[in-house]
Amino acid sequence: MELIEQLKKIKDKFERINQQLSDPAYLNDRDKIVSLSRERSELEGIVRAYVEYEQILNNIDGNKEIIEAGLDKELANMAETELSELESRKISLEEGIKYLLLPKDPNDKKDVIMEIRAGTGGEEAALFAGDLFRMYTRYAEKKSWKIELIDLNDTGRGGIKEAVFSVSGDNVFSELKFESGVHRVQRVPETEANGRVHTSAASVAVLPEAEDVQIDISPNDLRIDIFRSGGAGGQNVNKVETAVRIIHLPTGIVVQCQDERSQLKNRQKAMKVLRARLYDAKLKEQNAEISAQRKSMVRSGDRSDKIRTYNYPQNRVTDHRIGLTLYNLSNIMEGDISELIEQLKIADRTEKLQASAEV
Repeated sequence: MELIEQLKKIKDKFERINQQLSDPAYLNDRDKIVSLSRERSELEGIVRAYVEYEQILNNIDGNKEIIEAGLDKELANMAETELSELESRKISLEEGIKYLLLPKDPNDKKDVIMEIRAGTGGEEAALFAGDLFRMYTRYAEKKSWKIELIDLNDTGRGGIKEAVFSVSGDNVFSELKFESGVHRVQRVPETEANGRVHTSAASVAVLPEAEDVQIDISPNDLRIDIFRSGGAGGQNVNKVETAVRIIHLPTGIVVQCQDERSQLKNRQKAMKVLRARLYDAKLKEQNAEISAQRKSMVRSGDRSDKIRTYNYPQNRVTDHRIGLTLYNLSNIMEGDISELIEQLKIADRTEKLQASAEV
């Protein structure tokens, strides 16, 4: 009954918000309307599930009355069959409602800064980092997200030592947050004459973008260097000093941007990355105590963890956190990672529900 009481309160609040939204007194208060609309949107799914849940409870009671009355055997048999289906739907709805009632990750709707860096494995690791960059770019295109390159350090031979870029769109962090970690590849490099499989790695970091109000950065804590952008030579070399490197002195964090021709734009992009890294560090510090008590199987922020292996000879991808193996590597590297992400979401939801039940 505690769940019912909680749902009734939410439904009452939802109805009050609807009344406020139709109140002429708020028509000219844009901020209030936006705030109320956002709150209504967050409650709508729970209220819809509760209405269905109430209807199922009523139907269960009605079917039980028919069975207990025993006036019509055929009707009672039909009621028993339907009762089984209703009980199953009731359990499923309860699980869904409990998940909807769990506290939301406040970062889920944020845009992100992604960083991909080649790890162990030399040029092969750099080529794999380039493959990952392409994979995420393709996935973003499928989702109609916008990608903006911030910094790219390539090898000149098709590989990437480091790529930093922003991804913006609907619920980007909620989709990509499980991609942080070490990605390992097993394949035969093109330069391998004996056909031996080599193992190399690249790391991926997914950082929620931080607004100015969340991270206070003092100008006195920054050292800003201006230099010429690198290039492949010839006309591609920028002869004007437009590239920007920013060092956050208290933490030693270094960010740079040389993608734009404008020094101002490069500085703005670099500051965006710096804020995201500082915000990420702040979140980790806040969550350190919780993580020590109960380390999440899919939400670990420890980027030393090997989270996934891409095995080319077997056309196989394995996510080690949830024990999921898929045999469609070629499609995945073309950006078809929806199934991976969905399974990670399901595992995260299951773990959260189990944790809430233990409290």
